[in-house]
Amino acid sequence: MTQVTVTDTSLEDVKQTARILYVLHGLCFFFSAGLLNLAVLVVNYVKRPDSQGTFVFSHHSWMIRSYWYYLLWLAVGWLLMVTLIGIPVAMVVFGAAWLWEAYRLIRGFVDLNNNREMP
Repeated sequence: MTQVTVTDTSLEDVKQTARILYVLHGLCFFFSAGLLNLAVLVVNYVKRPDSQGTFVFSHHSWMIRSYWYYLLWLAVGWLLMVTLIGIPVAMVVFGAAWLWEAYRLIRGFVDLNNNREMP
């Protein structure tokens, strides 16, 4: 008796798209501190409806939310930078935002490969 693996090609396609977007977010995040992620974010918004009804939809939302919260924390850091007293706090905010975004990208990629939905 042979074992046959049945895969849904449309699900695999949207998963592959999400994988590529995680990698692109990671590359842009690493090489430009997230400034080039805007282009990848547009692709997230465009491709998210294609994954409606699957667990991959939550991954697109996860990447979108991650980017906007990261951008918010960068803005807070830059606002703190304008004062001399706020510079050390701004450095902490920048470092925490960087670690948080890295965690979210890694966790999302791992959960996508394990077929888990994001919260």
